[in-house]
Amino acid sequence: MAADLQAKYSKLAQEYSKLRAQNQVLKKGVVDEQANSASLKDQLKQRDQSLRKVEQEMDSLSFRNQQLAKRVELLQEELVTSEAKSKKGKSKGDSPSQQGLQTQSVFDEDLQKKIQENERLHIQFYEADEQHRRQEGQMRARLEELESQSAQHQAVVDGLNSKYADAIERLQSDKARLETKGQTLEHESKECRMRAEECQQQLRRCQSELSRQLKQSSSVIQEKVPFNDTKFSDYNTLNVPAHNRRHQLKARDVAGQALVFVQDLVAALLNFHSYTEQRVHIYPRDSSIEAISPLNQKFSHYLHENAAYVRPLEEGLLQLHHSITEDTVTVLETVGKLKLFADHFSAYSHFLQKILPYQLKSLEEECNAPFCTSALTAKNRELQCDVRCITTQFDKLSNYINLLALPSVRQDALPQTSMSAVFTQLAACLHSLQDAVKEMSKHYNQKASLEGKLSNVTEKLRTTTECLLGSLVSLTNSTSKIATFFSNNLDFFTSSPGYGPRGGPTTLDPLQAESMLACKKKAASYLRAIQKPRPQSVPYKEALCNRRVLTSSTESREGLTQQVHQSQEKIARLEQEKEHWLLEAQLGKVRLEKESQRIGELEAQLAAATRGAPVSVAPATAVPPTDASEHDQEDVEVVPKGSGTDPTLSTSLVGMLSTTFSTENVGDESREQLIKDHYMARVGELTSQLQVSDSKAVHFHAECRALAKRLALAEKSRETLGEEVKVANQNITRLQDELTTTKRSYEDQLSMMSDHLCSMNETLSKQREEIDTLKLGSKANAKKNKGR
Repeated sequence: MAADLQAKYSKLAQEYSKLRAQNQVLKKGVVDEQANSASLKDQLKQRDQSLRKVEQEMDSLSFRNQQLAKRVELLQEELVTSEAKSKKGKSKGDSPSQQGLQTQSVFDEDLQKKIQENERLHIQFYEADEQHRRQEGQMRARLEELESQSAQHQAVVDGLNSKYADAIERLQSDKARLETKGQTLEHESKECRMRAEECQQQLRRCQSELSRQLKQSSSVIQEKVPFNDTKFSDYNTLNVPAHNRRHQLKARDVAGQALVFVQDLVAALLNFHSYTEQRVHIYPRDSSIEAISPLNQKFSHYLHENAAYVRPLEEGLLQLHHSITEDTVTVLETVGKLKLFADHFSAYSHFLQKILPYQLKSLEEECNAPFCTSALTAKNRELQCDVRCITTQFDKLSNYINLLALPSVRQDALPQTSMSAVFTQLAACLHSLQDAVKEMSKHYNQKASLEGKLSNVTEKLRTTTECLLGSLVSLTNSTSKIATFFSNNLDFFTSSPGYGPRGGPTTLDPLQAESMLACKKKAASYLRAIQKPRPQSVPYKEALCNRRVLTSSTESREGLTQQVHQSQEKIARLEQEKEHWLLEAQLGKVRLEKESQRIGELEAQLAAATRGAPVSVAPATAVPPTDASEHDQEDVEVVPKGSGTDPTLSTSLVGMLSTTFSTENVGDESREQLIKDHYMARVGELTSQLQVSDSKAVHFHAECRALAKRLALAEKSRETLGEEVKVANQNITRLQDELTTTKRSYEDQLSMMSDHLCSMNETLSKQREEIDTLKLGSKANAKKNKGR
């Protein structure tokens, strides 16, 4: 781990150095380009200044030229006036004419000079203007070229900055993270060194202790052990293997998931076959209008029997799931219910092979229908290929499942090395079945869309086709779930369960599994027996006080024990006497009632004899005699009037006995019969209470198992939530690091932008000063020109 981190850190450092060197080169190029652009700007300013000077000179020359032109015009006017005056004063003499000629010649020479000077100035102005225009064009072209190059360089620099900014920030954050990680690793390495030193010391101690124990054990083995049974495979097979509870829980969980997926598959197959049967009765001939073909009748009859082949798949896997418990051994050699599931799957595969030719002929009959188009015929051909492929895949699955079920029938039927290959091929076959079902669903969808465009399609056919498509979708989903589930648990299926004697083969026969489970039960009962809580002991101070009381007592232990035995015997004797007198009291009550009834009858006979009336026996009411004792009166008052039976209540150590004596058969019942009835009633009551207690115990046991399962699920959810919290904390730390790096980069960019803004403000202030100076210079030049 540390080597990988070091290699990654060195690689990142090399990339960072390369990017830093490239960044330095780009910065240097940017600085050079900025220097070139600054020099070009300076040259441009100088050219502008020279251009302004030339323009000022041109303005002054044009102004001078205008002045000279005006002067020439004045001179020409003066010349005209002088010529007119000379013509008028010809008669005045020669001297003035000569003077006028002299002045005229002077003006002509002056005018000629001015004209020549004006031509020369015009030529210079034209040449200067041409040169200025040429230089200005060159400068503008050069400026445009430099601006375009500067823009290109700036674009390249911006692109590189944007391109490598994220990389630089990421590398910087990685560098910071790696630095912190390096520090933590250094700290951990120090701790590991200290721990390694401690472990070395412990290792030395353990080695010395182990060497001592080895010597002792070897001496004990040589003296006590007659032979080592693990050296010989024949003896080692007799050893009891260890029970793998984790494997059993995983196997039960996997079987439960497989049961849910197979239930979905069974429901999808039942719907598919049922809707296929309905479609056969509707298309291409409607059975409610005309009779369908004998082929389709036979096909429909076979499809009607699909539940007899499909539902046993769910029942067989349900029995397999019930057979896998925590107290069983789940390997291929001991799972007998897998053979039952394999037989059911083989029966369903044979059912598919039986209906395959009828299904193909039914599709051909749809193709031969007069309203079947070529596109529908092509789709029916594709569906025929899909049906063959699905039947083939189910046949392959049946073969692989039968191979896996063979070890439960004959142990050496499937070698241990071939089991992983069988499971791998079974997973590949499940994926092939998923692809085949998906293709058939797609082709059925296309066929349904083509059939919907036909004019003779009824609403019943559309509904049946939609239901058939829905069943195909559910079949596709269930096969996809089964294939994914099997691929995810392929490592569990191919891995060794760990059963078998230590150092011996990993195979396990049913006899070894039975003996292992018996030993497991014995070990569990032994652990429960030794884990019983100890009775609560008496505190030390209380024990001392009790000892003082016992030592200070005059009665010995034997005397107290004798008194206890005498008291118990007396209590038992009193209980027996109590039971005896309770029964005697009941019999006395019965006799009293009988005598009172007899007396009542005699009194009635006597009264009838005195009156001469016929004798009539009163049913059960009798008035006690006035001379009866007080005890007899109380017993008579307990008897309810107007009833022929008397309920009595008897209490004993077994319980309370409520009996009802009839006046007709009191003399026939004996005391032993009463006691027997009482104990039988009490036994029945206790039996009912025991049954209620057993049912409550079973209910509480089921609730405890459910609560244990919920506790396991809660523990799993707690672990997953803890992992999610760890991931969330890692994401929070990563986001905090990214936030700090982003904040730092933004602060750097803000500082750079503020520096750039300050430099721009400085250049703007300089330009404003230059503009102000130029304005002042232009105003001064304008004032000078006006002064001229």
